[in-house]
Amino acid sequence: MKPQDNHSAGPDRRDFLQASLVGAGAVLAVPLLAAAPDPLQLSDVGADKIPRKPFGKTNERLSVIGLGGFSIGSAPSYKEAEQIVHEAIDAGVNFCDNAWEYHDGRSEEWMGRALKGRRDKVFLMTKVCTHGRDKKVAMQQLEESLKRLQTDHLDLWQIHEVVYDNDPDLHFAKGGVVEALEEAKKAGKVRYVGFTGHKHPNIHMKMLAHDFPFDSVQMPLNCFDASYRSFEKEVLPEVVKRGMAGLGMKSMGGGGQPILEGAITPQEALRYAMSLPVAVTISGIDSLAVLHQNLAVARGFTPMKLDEMEALRKRCAKEAGDGHLELYKSTKKYDGALGREQHGYPTVQEMPL
Repeated sequence: MKPQDNHSAGPDRRDFLQASLVGAGAVLAVPLLAAAPDPLQLSDVGADKIPRKPFGKTNERLSVIGLGGFSIGSAPSYKEAEQIVHEAIDAGVNFCDNAWEYHDGRSEEWMGRALKGRRDKVFLMTKVCTHGRDKKVAMQQLEESLKRLQTDHLDLWQIHEVVYDNDPDLHFAKGGVVEALEEAKKAGKVRYVGFTGHKHPNIHMKMLAHDFPFDSVQMPLNCFDASYRSFEKEVLPEVVKRGMAGLGMKSMGGGGQPILEGAITPQEALRYAMSLPVAVTISGIDSLAVLHQNLAVARGFTPMKLDEMEALRKRCAKEAGDGHLELYKSTKKYDGALGREQHGYPTVQEMPL
C-alpha cells in the first residue's frame, strides 16, 4: 500500500447454549463502544461495499475483514490460493496477514506471487518469528520475508506469537527483536510495528508495560473470550486508550470448533468480532466457499448493538468458561513448532495439547 501520513453443535447443544443466560461479567469494550458517537469510525459504507476502519492514530484505513496468511498456505493448490487473494482484493479486502514461519515459507511465497501487480492495493503485514532469538536472526528473517513476498517494504511487521511468560523479557533484552523493529522502521523497510499473541492477557500487558510505541497489537477476540482469560476485557481497552490499532483474530474460536459444536453460526461470530473497536478482524480463509461466506458478512456490514453483543456473550458464557472453546489459550495445541523448540517444549506430535 502506498505510504500515507502517520500521526503517531447439534440442535440440542445449541438450544442448551441459548438457554444458558449466564452473565459474562462486565466487559470493558462496552464502555469503549458506548463512549463515542461513532466508536468504529466506519468509512466506505454501502450495501455492496466492505467498510473500512482507521488503523490506530494513522491515516490508514483497513477493510473490516482481513485475509489470514496461514490459511493461504493451507489452500489445496497455489492456483486456488491465488484466486482467493485476487477475489478478496477485488471485493475490497485490503489487509493481508502472514508470518515468516507459516508452512515453512509457503504462505509468504504464495501470497507474494498472488500480489504481483496488486501490491499497492493492500496493507501487507507479516510477522518475525525469533521466539526469543536475537536481532540478527530477526533481520535475516525480514530479508527472507521481503524476498518471498516480492516487495521492498512491509506496511506492518509484528513480533509473532508472544505466548510464553518470559517472552516479553526476551524480546526487550539488549540485542533482542524489539531493536530489530526499530532498525527496520528507521531503514524504511517497515512502516509500522506491533506484536501478536493468543495465550494470556497478562503476557500482552507485560509487553505493553515496557511503553514501547507499538503501532498495533493483535489478539484473539470473539464472543467466547469474555468468559475466559479475556483480551476484550483486559487488553483491548488499554490498546484503544493508547491510540494503537487493535487487530482481532480467531473470531471463530480457533479452527472453528465452536461453530462445529453448534455454539454459534459463522455469521454471528464474525459480525461480533467486527463490531469491536479494532482496525481489522483477520480471518482464516482457505477456500473460495469460506471467502464468499465471509464477504457476505462484511459487505454492507453494520455493527451489532450493545445489547446484541451482550446477549451473544451470555448465550455462550457457561460453555466458554472452562476454555475448551478457545484451546489456543487453555492448551498448547496452537503453539507453533519453532516457539516450542526455542522454549524447550515437546513437539506437537509428542504433546498434542
